[in-house]
Amino acid sequence: MIRIEDGERLCATYLGAEVSGTVLSSRVKYGGELQYTVQLDQPVQFRWRTEPTSVVLVKESDVTSMTIQLAEAA
Repeated sequence: MIRIEDGERLCATYLGAEVSGTVLSSRVKYGGELQYTVQLDQPVQFRWRTEPTSVVLVKESDVTSMTIQLAEAA
């Protein structure tokens, strides 16, 4: 898979929920897998949390699609 850069958008499956948002940062986990910190477009509520969450950690293997932003022509 292509590495997703900070500021790019993605869609992923996170704990069974379809989420989308903007990548804030990324890191390489122990074992070589990429993990993205994603600011969600819409907060999600999980039954074990009292408050909705708007930032999640997504594994590269859970990314379902991404949006590449092309540079504007001069």
